[in-house]
Amino acid sequence: MKGCVFMDSISNEDDPSSLPPLCLSRDTSRFRYTFKGGLRSAIRVARVVVETVALNHSNVRWYVFGDDDTIFLPENLVKTLSKYDHELWYYIGAHSEIYEQNRLFGFGMAFGGAGFAISSSLANVLAKVFDSCLERYHHLYGSDGRVYSCLAELGVGLTHVPAFHQILHACASHLR
Repeated sequence: MKGCVFMDSISNEDDPSSLPPLCLSRDTSRFRYTFKGGLRSAIRVARVVVETVALNHSNVRWYVFGDDDTIFLPENLVKTLSKYDHELWYYIGAHSEIYEQNRLFGFGMAFGGAGFAISSSLANVLAKVFDSCLERYHHLYGSDGRVYSCLAELGVGLTHVPAFHQILHACASHLR
């Protein structure tokens, strides 16, 4: 497995030997963001798809993305993704467990909190059209909505896999 954590900036205090490595996100100020009350950082987070493909690692089968508080279990992830052909176009993840989130943002979208995976063949095509797609979807709220919209333009729907799931603090309060 290869990867990095994308950062807005990297300070001199950041440990260069950290695992995974730190990567500096590119400037996204040229892209419009018009969702009132939202965070512009959604563009930067969405664009990590392009920046990860641009790292040009060899023998990549899957690109896996998640939020800063997403936890992946590598063995489970590998076992789950091995069921799918990375040479075909796959967008794998899960919708939110909160009905209201699905109603607002769509049942066909993978939510970043649960993480999602894009096959390498699809990611390479997506990376070529992603910036122009970001221009068309400046009105959307989050990064996962931008990725979803760009994939929908390519005709790719979500392959729902329950192994990708999120636990929101509000939903898990009964587990304490």
